[in-house]
Amino acid sequence: MATLIQSYEQQYSVLTADITSKIGRLKAGTEENRDQLSREIQANFEEANDLLEQLELESRGAGAGSRVAAYRAELQRVRDEYRSVSNNSASYNIDTDEVYDDWGGNEQQRKLLDNTERLERTGKNLTEGYRVILETEQIGAAVLQDLSVQRESIQRSRGRLRETDEQLNRSTRLMNTMVMRALQDRFVLIMVFLTLGAMLLVGVYFSLS
Repeated sequence: MATLIQSYEQQYSVLTADITSKIGRLKAGTEENRDQLSREIQANFEEANDLLEQLELESRGAGAGSRVAAYRAELQRVRDEYRSVSNNSASYNIDTDEVYDDWGGNEQQRKLLDNTERLERTGKNLTEGYRVILETEQIGAAVLQDLSVQRESIQRSRGRLRETDEQLNRSTRLMNTMVMRALQDRFVLIMVFLTLGAMLLVGVYFSLS
């Protein structure tokens, strides 16, 4: 699932960057080119929305809901930028003299350049955000791998401790058995010596009498 989510995110990043580039070209194209670019941009917006819906479905339960919400907000900002540039271009084509009278040619050009720069920054921010997301996921995967290795090491240590404890128990039982046997042997020797001593005393007594 994580690989599929990353694929959707990469497609979305490439698609929004393409939209941003086309919006930047929209202001400089001819009327025919602008119509073509507008149709392509609208199709790209639909495709991006479909990608976000697929991403939202796949990310349920994967903890990526906040990223999807951020992508939707970013897409809406790009859509607003497109509408602004499209409206400015339409007004510029409908009545050039009126636009120049109200705002001035330099002002219109500056606004279009500002919009283009904002769109380019948006595309860069999306690309950078996607890179940060990938790095974060890689770091998370590395941490999980380290935790898995540490857990296996702890489990092996516990196994060795259990084996050591069992060996100590066996050694203790063996020592107790050896001590009991030594005590039994000593008791038998004492009884033998006492018996021999008693017999010796009896023999001496009868020999003297």
